[in-house]
Amino acid sequence: MLASIFGPLLPLTPDQIDLPHILATPGMQSILGSDELGRPVLDRLVMGAQTSFLVAVWVVAISAFCGTMLGAFAAYSGGVADLILVRIIDLFLAFPGILLAIALAGVMGPGIDNVIIALSIVGWVGYARLARAQVLTLKHRDHVAAAIALGQGRIPIVRKHLLPLIAAPLIIEATFGVAGIVIAEAGLSFLGLGVQTPAASWGSMIRDGARYMLVAPHLVLAPGVCIMLVVLSVNLLGDHLRDSLDVREQRE
Repeated sequence: MLASIFGPLLPLTPDQIDLPHILATPGMQSILGSDELGRPVLDRLVMGAQTSFLVAVWVVAISAFCGTMLGAFAAYSGGVADLILVRIIDLFLAFPGILLAIALAGVMGPGIDNVIIALSIVGWVGYARLARAQVLTLKHRDHVAAAIALGQGRIPIVRKHLLPLIAAPLIIEATFGVAGIVIAEAGLSFLGLGVQTPAASWGSMIRDGARYMLVAPHLVLAPGVCIMLVVLSVNLLGDHLRDSLDVREQRE
């Protein structure tokens, strides 16, 4: 995260072609070596971190907001609105998420904007299902009945009396969602449906480096290890947040 935020402030040259150092191994010239065009792998890793961070933040923000609002209001309203949302969720869950994202990205074309849109269209379902389940267990509570008796409308009740109570599981879901988005963005870029050259992406770096696996394995290992460490770190953070926000464990 720090590399993605402060990367533009560093004197990096991720697109500088240096032909004498093509496929150079890690050393003093370049800490992680150079790629097939002589570009420093470390600099491109930092630029790829910016791509992954940007996509993850935007997709999680859009998916969490849209999914939470749809799930919460549909569950509180009930009736036809809730039934329609359930059927839409079932329809989306009938297709593997990554395959649907690949299809959407293929139709819209490559590019970081289209990747964000495609992953957001797929990602809102989990938040909607979670928000719906949480609101269904809370909407008959006494404080909600008291708010209805005082004449509060549907939007204030959901915003003031329901959303704060379901924020904890949604935050945990969003944390784990970041890991999934990082992998999905890398997968789309690996297939050529993500960001395009000369922009850097960990997935495209793995795709380009796979051709030189026998002579320059660092081209694949460096971005692969980065993806593994980021996903592992985010999952550990999610586990920590889940334990911290679990009221039952705090009571024990």
